[in-house]
Amino acid sequence: MSIILWGLLGSLLAGLMTSVGAVPVLYGRTISRAWNDRLLGFAAGVMLAASFFSLILPGIEAAEARYGSSTIAALIAVGGIVLGVVAVAGLNELLPHEHFIEGREGVDAGAMSRIWLFIIAITIHNFPEGMAVGIGFGGGDITNGMTLATGIGLQNAPEGLAVAVALRGQGYGKLRAFAIATLSGLVEPVGGLIGVAAVTLSEPILPWGLAFAAGAMIYVISHEIIPETHRHGHQNAATTGLTIGLVLMLFLDVSLG
Repeated sequence: MSIILWGLLGSLLAGLMTSVGAVPVLYGRTISRAWNDRLLGFAAGVMLAASFFSLILPGIEAAEARYGSSTIAALIAVGGIVLGVVAVAGLNELLPHEHFIEGREGVDAGAMSRIWLFIIAITIHNFPEGMAVGIGFGGGDITNGMTLATGIGLQNAPEGLAVAVALRGQGYGKLRAFAIATLSGLVEPVGGLIGVAAVTLSEPILPWGLAFAAGAMIYVISHEIIPETHRHGHQNAATTGLTIGLVLMLFLDVSLG
């Protein structure tokens, strides 16, 4: 099977885990605010570990192999991370979107409906994750790609539940909340396809792409997920979740090679 198809399928499966996480809302189940923050902390921990162990470190290794210099490899990693952070920060400032807690951000949305603003916010969040999975496969290491897809899928489940619960809290019906949560994950295979195609067609950009994807995810972790988990006084629960997510992803990355 081609690397591009691996990247597409891997990011698709990871994205569909948002649907799995949203299933409880179909049965009228909700979770406490503390558990929501704990699960989102878990998602942040998985993303943080994936950024370093599955993206930054392999990117540095690829750059060293290509250029024969650890200094150049480090500079590429730094440059790629900064570009990833700046790119997502720019999207966050330019695109109109809305978070249920923080309210509206970006440029004036005009008459755009609230649900579309929310979908844009989720897209800004999920696109880098799909791109990371695609780039992980694009390096030709199927095991690394599968590790990334597994990790991102694990953290997508609590995110899907959080999205569905938030929608229910805003008065959306069970089926509609579940459907929107499912659709929010389907932007990931789009990012995955772009990521895997880019690094497959142009091998020299692989180290840059890995670091870029890591920077994009680090921005999402710092700007959105961690502040949200600390907003309601459940910092200890959120930190416990983050620790579990980080060490689980570390274990998966090391044990799977």
